[in-house]
Amino acid sequence: MQGKRVLITGATNGIGKQAALELARMGAAVVIVGRDEVKTRKVSLDLKALSGNANIDLAVGDLSSFHEVRRIANEYRETCGRLDVLLNNAGAMFTRFQASADGYEMTFALNHFSYYLLTLLLLDLIKLTARDHGEARIINVSSGAHKSGALRQGLWLGDLRSEAGFRGTGGFASYSASKLANVLFTYELARRLAETDVTVNALHPGFVNTGFGHNTGGIMSAFVKGSQKLFGRSPRKGAETLVYLASAPEVYGVTGKYWMDKRQSRSSEISYGREQQSKLWEFSAKATGVG
Repeated sequence: MQGKRVLITGATNGIGKQAALELARMGAAVVIVGRDEVKTRKVSLDLKALSGNANIDLAVGDLSSFHEVRRIANEYRETCGRLDVLLNNAGAMFTRFQASADGYEMTFALNHFSYYLLTLLLLDLIKLTARDHGEARIINVSSGAHKSGALRQGLWLGDLRSEAGFRGTGGFASYSASKLANVLFTYELARRLAETDVTVNALHPGFVNTGFGHNTGGIMSAFVKGSQKLFGRSPRKGAETLVYLASAPEVYGVTGKYWMDKRQSRSSEISYGREQQSKLWEFSAKATGVG
């Protein structure tokens, strides 16, 4: 990874932070993205000390906001001349309806729209890096939750501005839909980039003992914390596939796949549907104004 540049969202905790550390140790220049400036700055300093790599920078912003995603993308383009690896990892689950700055349900706005918009805003830079340096990689962190039976009827795109629609599906259904969207987006983008040296892959990191789900509050938060403590894998183990897809020579040229434990895996049947992939892309393009 010497000489390569990596941008990682959701990198102040858990598997994103661990992946940043491992890639920095390999010599990559890493930019971490976090929402809280104080925390993000502290993590960047910690990563420098732990990795021995001073080439770690940060970007601060709320990725559930289209405006903030655009600002972060513009700042990156102005300060960095290449992007070898984009690792879309930021995510959360909100059990109560919250509208993003753009009016969309918060879980879906953060977990899907941030991936879609940030990737497309940086795509020309990623393509240039691939052209000049042989390859570039886009990695989307999804979840096994994308296979949830709650999605039998497909994506509920019409409900994303509706509190009533959210109540009819619930927080976990929204999270599952957003994780399915990560896979659908991966497959559609990989097909669109088939004639380039840019690869796009999605992954399930496993059930990891991190801060994920602790924002939900109440019984759900307590349940998530307890389950993670008892059954969750360590952030180091959870980050293995992220680091592998970002750095391993053996995945050169491999694109449009879903991974777990550094192996290709089968995603849900609905995720392979071209109609669903195209529908999501069109919806995302209309919502964000990009695409």
